Amino acid sequence: MYAKKIALSVAAFVILSPLQLFAQTPFVRVEGKRFFNDRRPYYFIGTNYWYGSLLGLEKDRRRGVERLRRELDFLKANGVNNLRLMAGAEGAGLINGVERVGPPLQPEQGKFDEKILEGLDLVLYEMGKRDMKAVIFLSNNWEWSGGFQQYLIWNGLVEEDRKTRRLEWDELRDVVSRFYGCGPCKKAYYEQVKFIIGRTNKYTKKRYADDPAIMAWELANEPRPMRPAANEAYKKWVAEAAALIKSMDKNHLVTLGHEGRIGTEDMKLFEEIHSDPNVDYLTIHIWAKNWRWFEGEKLAEGFPLVLEKAEAYIKEHTAVAEKLEKPLVIEEFGLPRDGHSFDPASTTKFRDEYFARIFSFLAASARSGGPLAGANFWAFGGRARPVKDQVFWKKGDEYMGDPPMEEQGLNTVFDSDKTTWTVIKKYAEKMKNGKRKIN
Repeated sequence: MYAKKIALSVAAFVILSPLQLFAQTPFVRVEGKRFFNDRRPYYFIGTNYWYGSLLGLEKDRRRGVERLRRELDFLKANGVNNLRLMAGAEGAGLINGVERVGPPLQPEQGKFDEKILEGLDLVLYEMGKRDMKAVIFLSNNWEWSGGFQQYLIWNGLVEEDRKTRRLEWDELRDVVSRFYGCGPCKKAYYEQVKFIIGRTNKYTKKRYADDPAIMAWELANEPRPMRPAANEAYKKWVAEAAALIKSMDKNHLVTLGHEGRIGTEDMKLFEEIHSDPNVDYLTIHIWAKNWRWFEGEKLAEGFPLVLEKAEAYIKEHTAVAEKLEKPLVIEEFGLPRDGHSFDPASTTKFRDEYFARIFSFLAASARSGGPLAGANFWAFGGRARPVKDQVFWKKGDEYMGDPPMEEQGLNTVFDSDKTTWTVIKKYAEKMKNGKRKIN
C-alpha cells in the first residue's frame, strides 16, 4: 500500500511538473505546439513597432518618450499586447540609395554605442509596466537598418558602385547571399548579438536575459539565403546563431524572423531550419503587394485572389508547424489603403476585410488549441503622419510603420484608422476570452 502511494505521488509529480514550471516562471514558454504565459495558453494579436526602440532617443520629449507612452497606452487599450521591435541599426548613410534608420547601435564594425540601447531599455521598461511582450530582431536582411549588407561593406565584399545606388533584385540577391559565407561578417554579427543580450536595462536594472517583458529573440528581420548556392552556409548560420543565443539566455524563446516558403524558395529548407532544437517556433510573413498577388495598384480587382492565396499560404505553413509540433506566428502582413492611397484620411475597406480574414484563422486556432498562435500586423504608425507632398522618408521625419525605402503611409495603420481598430479590437477580445488558466 505504501509503495503504491509513493508510485502515485511520483506519477502525479511527473504529470504536474510542466504546469508547475509554468506557475514558477513569468516567461512565455512553448509546450508542444502552443505558447503558455502565466499558466494560460498564449494566443495574441500584436503589431510591428520596429521604431519603438528609437523613440526614447529623441531629444524632443513630445516626439520621443511622450509619444511612446501614449502609443503603448493606445495599443494596450485596443488589445494589442505583443510588439516586434528592432534591436539596433548598423552603420550610417546611404545603402542602395536609401537613407537608413538610426542612430546606429554599431556605427563601425566592432564598435558599439552603448547609449543607443537606452531606447530599447525604455520601451521594454514601459512595456513591462503594461504587461506587454516584445519580440526583438537582432539584425536585418534588408538595407534600411544597415543589416547584412553593412557587414559585407565593412569587410570589402561590396563593389564601390553598389554601395549607394539602388540595386536591381538579382544584384541584391548576389550581394546579400555572400553574408553567410563571410567569416568576419558573421563574427561581427555574433558580437552584436552578445552585446545586446548581455545588456542590463538602465531603468529596470534587470539583465535582458532576465526580463519577462521579452518574449523572444529573433535572428534577423527576414533572413533569406537569397541564392540557392548559399543554402548550406545559410543553414549553418541559423544553427550557430540560435545555439549562441540559447547559450546566453535560457529564459527566452528563439525564432528566425522568417517569411516562409517564399523566403527560402523551398519548403523543405523552411522545415529543416525550423526543426533545429534551438528554434522554438515558426514564423511567416505575407506580402500580397510585394509578391504580386494583385496587379500594380489594382487591389480591388485582385482582392479575391489575395484572400485565396493568403489562406493557402497560412494552411501550407500550419501543416509544417503541426508536423514539427511547434507554434506558428504570422508576424508580418499588411495591405495598402483603398485606391493605393497614402493619405490617412482615405478608406481601408479591403485592408479591414483582409485583417479580419487573417485574424479569423488565429481565432479558430485558439479555439481548437492549434499551432497558429499569433498575428502581428504591419505596421503601427501611431500619431505620426506622412509629410505632405513627400513620398519617402527623410532624415529628421518622425518614424511610422513604413521603412525609408517604401512610400510613407503605404502599409501603416495609424491611430486614426477607426474601422481597422474596430476589427483589431474585436479579435483581440476573442483571444482574451479564449485564454483559460491551467490549475
